[in-house]
Amino acid sequence: MKKMTTKRQLAMFLALMMTLLMAFTGCGGGDDDGAEDTDGDLPTIGIVSISDHTSLVMIRDAIEEQLAADGYIDGETVTIDYQSAQGQASNLKTICQKFTSKNYDMIIAIATPSAQMALGETTEIPIVFSAVTDPVSAELVDSMEQPGGNVTGTSDAVSASQIMDLARKLTPDIKTIGAVYCTSEINSLSVIEDLKVYAAEHDLTVVEAPITTGSELKDAATSLVGKVDAVFSPIDNEVANSMPAITQVLDAAQIPFYVSADSMVMDGGFATYGINYVALGTETALMAEDILEGTDPGTMPVRTIDDLQIYINTDVAERIGVEIPQDILDQATVFTDDNSGNN
Repeated sequence: MKKMTTKRQLAMFLALMMTLLMAFTGCGGGDDDGAEDTDGDLPTIGIVSISDHTSLVMIRDAIEEQLAADGYIDGETVTIDYQSAQGQASNLKTICQKFTSKNYDMIIAIATPSAQMALGETTEIPIVFSAVTDPVSAELVDSMEQPGGNVTGTSDAVSASQIMDLARKLTPDIKTIGAVYCTSEINSLSVIEDLKVYAAEHDLTVVEAPITTGSELKDAATSLVGKVDAVFSPIDNEVANSMPAITQVLDAAQIPFYVSADSMVMDGGFATYGINYVALGTETALMAEDILEGTDPGTMPVRTIDDLQIYINTDVAERIGVEIPQDILDQATVFTDDNSGNN
């Protein structure tokens, strides 16, 4: 891996070198392949995401913005190659194979499937993951404190208990909770287990509606109508990719949909107590910078976001007939159907 000096020194030095190079050659471009044809003098970062749903786009944008703010500017001081798998595992493998075959200096993997695929392709190139709820269960790291190997990153772990505490304040009469999640997502399975523990402790009933693909989501939601008082979903990529399919059904039935990410509230979920995905992306970028400057990823503890917030979609509340207590509303970040947040 190409180690970097300080951000400011690097930015100034490489900018000068590029200016001199352009002066001698009379041009500044490569060929038509863009980011795939990287400048060998610039560190190259491959960013891979399983898909482009709202949560993951927020993370990617925050990563790139923080990198640029600290002098890691695409095309000037680093080369950044962003690729989305569009929800397809085969695409994910192809992208990670490309990154490793070109010997990129770093891979930033957004979401658990991306990180698992990247690690399956290389144990040498540093990998920084983002939005991995349970990196130990996903077999990405040895432990949160000492990841080991070539991998570390940020976790978007949330507490099903805290979200359910919020749910019981907003809709105190709920007794039965529907659980919608994808059976192939390790992160989702661990959160659903936490939900079941909470339910057992508070005399609630959990009705599961598992899916294997996003195309099953509407049917899963429909199967819960008339059986549950509320529905819960963890941070699940299949659910996040298909939010309109489930919110249309649940809104029509006036069933509150408690989710696990601010972006899922933006996309039509009712409420959550969770993390800010912009903050998660920013933290991921800062970890990536440390590694580019020489820190061993295996010795960097996985970072979590401790500053959790209440997020509520007030348009959804109106549609499902829930009146939000003023003391909760005063603490919340509010979203409406136009996805504009305000405190």
